[in-house]
Amino acid sequence: MPRLALHLPAWLTAEDRSTLEALAARNEADHGDGLLGLVLSGSAGRAYATEHSDLDVAVVLTDDAAAGRSTTHSPEVDEAVDAWSELCELPPFGSPGWWFRWSYAWAPVLLDRTGGELTAAVRRQATLDPAEVDAVLIEHDRLDGWLNFAYRALKNDRDGRPLETRLDAAESVAWLLDVVFALAGRVRPYNKYLPWELRTHPLDAWPADDLLALVTRMLDGDVSALREVFPRVRAECAAHDARRGHDRTTAMIEGWGTELRLFA
Repeated sequence: MPRLALHLPAWLTAEDRSTLEALAARNEADHGDGLLGLVLSGSAGRAYATEHSDLDVAVVLTDDAAAGRSTTHSPEVDEAVDAWSELCELPPFGSPGWWFRWSYAWAPVLLDRTGGELTAAVRRQATLDPAEVDAVLIEHDRLDGWLNFAYRALKNDRDGRPLETRLDAAESVAWLLDVVFALAGRVRPYNKYLPWELRTHPLDAWPADDLLALVTRMLDGDVSALREVFPRVRAECAAHDARRGHDRTTAMIEGWGTELRLFA
């Protein structure tokens, strides 16, 4: 049987290449045309591996072929199985499947036997269309939630409660990152990959060192960081509303009324 032509990233070791070629050959032998493609995720897929990293591979199969398969784990490879129909679904924010969407972000497609449809589906998993951005920011309250925790931190600081300030400022960070990445049309990365993504795939409005420094200060309870972030989020929300032809995020912010004075 001829060897499958895999598109292997240049940074992989010879051992990794051999492992992936063997995995591809085994899946071709087991599934034939039922094998639609292979995707390399995890640290190895992002040139971010250490000596402790394994290979995280998604084996994309037709629905019929996937019905008899499940994820397997070994010290060398975690081999997940994606049914084609599942890969084409886009789990909404807050659903069990949402957590897995970022696993496809910037993940190299090693094999695509669908004429590019698989590659497009992989890229789509980690991006948000404008309606999804609205859903994250508004329907799922990530914008209002960030404002709430930031406001609580500012009140605690005003009232001389340093521990409470630090707790609320730190809790605001996850909400802020959901907002920042949603406004950029992306699924927020796992914490492990936040510096990596910001540096290798920069956000136009948030230079990596700038945002990472602000996050660090918020985790330390520095309320001045909250005050620096607020006008930038406000401006990005206004730009998003203008693109969408509505004022929903701006109205949500303005709905805080005089409470916004604490952010000044």
